[in-house]
This record gives sequence, C-alpha cells and structure tokens, in this order.
Amino acid sequence: MLNVSCISSSMNCLLTRNDESWMWHRRLAHIHMHNLNRLACKDLLVVGLPKLKFEKDRLCEACQKGKQTKSSFKPLNVISTSRPLELLHMDLFGFSRTMNLEGNYYVLVIVDDYSIFTWTLFIATKDEAYNVLK
Repeated sequence: MLNVSCISSSMNCLLTRNDESWMWHRRLAHIHMHNLNRLACKDLLVVGLPKLKFEKDRLCEACQKGKQTKSSFKPLNVISTSRPLELLHMDLFGFSRTMNLEGNYYVLVIVDDYSIFTWTLFIATKDEAYNVLK
C-alpha cells in the first residue's frame, strides 16, 4: 500500500502554481531562467510550456552542486610515484581526418608519471595499440 503522506509531500513541489517555473527549469535540463523566458515568449520548441514570467527568485540546489569545483589533482611539484614506469597515463585517440606522413590515423600517447617522459606513437588502427604496448 502506498503511503499517501509521502506522496503528497514529494509531489507538493510539482503541484503548486508558485513552483511551476522551477518544475520547467528541472524538466528542461536546468536551463537558465533567461533562456526559459525566451522559449516561453516566442513559443519555441517546447509543447505545453506556459506563458509565465520565469524569475530566478531562489537558488536551484542541483545547479549549485553542478557548478561547485574542487581541485582533484595533486600539484605538479608533488610526485606520487617512487620510480619510473610505476604509473603510466595513456591516451589513444583518432580517427583523425588527416593522416600523418606514414599513413596513420590514430595516436597513442604514453606519459610516465615519475619522469614526465612522453612517448607519442602513431598507429594505423586501434587494434595495433595492444601490440605496441607489449
């Protein structure tokens, strides 16, 4: 059986006329209120969007969390490894629109964390990356 008090409290924000602008803000991927006003006044792309004046009268918690930043990487002067080749950072990218002089379209970049030594290897196909690493 459903708990009616839980439903009424959780659905309260969707049912109040006062909160309708914030419901549309959430529905449209947390669009900025200025852009939401532009959509509403010009009847662009959104079926059922009411002609309201969308005001940013409070702070959206999800938007605030999405804009918070945190330094997740150690500074460059802190070395987290104790010897070469202990930690490698690799990136395989391509298919580039232009091939290099040898006719390759993919690039494998390997960076040693301890010495910051970098290898740049050009390969013709992605499946060659395993053999290059061996």
